[in-house]
Formats: sequence, structure tokens, C-alpha cells
Amino acid sequence: MCTVVKYNSGDFYFGRTLDHNCSYGEEVVIVPRRYEFALRDCGETLRAHYAIMGMAHVADDVPLFYDAVNEKGLAAAGLNFVGNAVYHKPCANKTNIAQFEVIPYLLARCATVNEAKRLLADMNITDTSFGAGYEPALLHWMIADAKQAIVVESVADGLHVYDDPAGVMTNNPPFPTQLHNLNNYMHVSPLPPKNNFSDKLQFDAYSLGMGGLGLPGDLSSGSRFVRAAFVALNSPPCDCEKKSVAQFFHILDSVAQPLGSCVMPSGEYESTIYSSCCNATRGIYYYNSYNNRRIIGVDMHAVGLDGRNVFRYPLILDDEVYFQNKP
Repeated sequence: MCTVVKYNSGDFYFGRTLDHNCSYGEEVVIVPRRYEFALRDCGETLRAHYAIMGMAHVADDVPLFYDAVNEKGLAAAGLNFVGNAVYHKPCANKTNIAQFEVIPYLLARCATVNEAKRLLADMNITDTSFGAGYEPALLHWMIADAKQAIVVESVADGLHVYDDPAGVMTNNPPFPTQLHNLNNYMHVSPLPPKNNFSDKLQFDAYSLGMGGLGLPGDLSSGSRFVRAAFVALNSPPCDCEKKSVAQFFHILDSVAQPLGSCVMPSGEYESTIYSSCCNATRGIYYYNSYNNRRIIGVDMHAVGLDGRNVFRYPLILDDEVYFQNKP
């Protein structure tokens, strides 16, 4: 179970939590402009495209992206949508894109959400697997730029594209239900509460934060959607990069999963494996992990973007405690 968020603070920031019971050896990967994406079902090879950077599992030198951003500032992330996601067989009157190709296909060719919408209007997401041992991941996607966000869901009756004014996405239920559920929380506020109960009674706001009473605190995807939207939409812009990045990670911390708080049917624990924050405007990918709270950065523009070979950065998963004083 995961959460993705967009945030504008001078620059445009985009990122997510990856909540799972294990890692798949993901890395930060930079794909330069001349790396060849061979698309399985539409018979096209992308030989010249926008550079892309994000978190991916690399198999046979192919990055299978979890979340990514391109050099133009368009960002995308795929989150679990088990029980609702349905992919289809290739068909003759559509552009057939395999599930694992959705992020690179859109980010390679599109600079804005509006451009992505035009490609999505003709897209059929297929059930083609990457290879042996790689079952198609049942996902839906959030695509965002500095101005807007959309959610893409492939279900039994076809492909749906929804505008996302909240700028967040979690997992089930389908996005329209998640967005409609926010109506139940229109009374929640970061401001002190007002007495709407009765003018015959006088109440004491005995603590700061009481305007948020009723905000759900559990880890279900519906509750995380509400909480992430509340925190993100009420987060003020910051005056520098360091503060903006710190604020973004605090937004994600509001939905992070500590080990032991979510037990899977298998008896294993789900936790937040990593959190990411990409400055999509500048092309810098930041992350931290469960056992390394230090923020690590990778700059897309620190490498040559006109090459053919991917750049791979294994995650730094542990860090030493810094002692301000030592005996």
C-alpha cells in the first residue's frame, strides 16, 4: 500500500511512499535521451526521447519504474490497485502499451499532463508480462506536472482518466470514490474549531489542533488518501530548496507505516520501504529509507543526458547515528 503526493513550493515537487513487506532491489536510475525503449505490443522503438529519472527495478538493463520524472518536469507513479485493475489484450485500433511500459512511454514522449492526456486517449494497457517470473503488477497511475494531476485506471470496462484536484493518490477503492469521500471531511480544518454544536453551550478549545478532530488516523488506503490530501493541500510553500524538501518528507511522514502497525495475512509486516521527493523543476531525486532517515539526492543534470546507457545508483539503506557529544 502506498501514497503519492504533488506539492508546489516555488518549484514543483512529486513523490511517494513505497509500503511493502520487502524490497526488490530498487535503484535510482537515470535514462538518457538515446537509450532505446523497445515497446512490446505496438512494434515501436523509442530511440530519441526526453531523459527520465526515477526509482526502478532494473531487469536485463530495462528499468521497471515505480515512480519517475522527465527532464521537462512531468512526473508519474504507479501504485497497487489489486482487485480493480484489469488489463486487456492488444487490439488493432489502439496504441497497445504493456503495463510495465506506461511510465516510460508517457515520460519519454510528453512534456505536460495535457500531452499525456492526448496519448492516453488512444492507449490500451495490455496484460503482457515483462518476462518469466514477472507477473503484470496490478496498478493505477498518477501523472502530474506543476499545473495539474490526473489518475489513470485500467478496469474491466476500459481505460479511465480522471482529473485529480487533490493532488494525491493511494490504492483502492477507485479514484472517483476516494475523491467523493473527501466530502465527509469538509469540516476538518487546520484552524481552531468553531462552536457549531449549539449557541446554548460554551466550549473550551483546550488544545491546538482540535480543528483536525475527525481526521482518520489509520493506515487504510481510504484514510491515507484523506490525511495526505489534508496535509498536502494545507502545506504552505517554503522559501528555499532545503525547507521545501524537508516539508515534502514531513507530508509523506503523515502516512508512513512503522514496522508492526500493519500485519499482512502472511504474518509479515508491511512498512514504508522508501519515501521519495523529486524536484521535478530542477531534476533532482531525493529519497530516504526505513533504516536511513538521511535524505539522499541524485541530480539528473550531473550526468551526460545524450548517451545510450542508463546510470544506476543503488540505494543507501543504512546510516550511522551522529553523536553531537561522545564520551
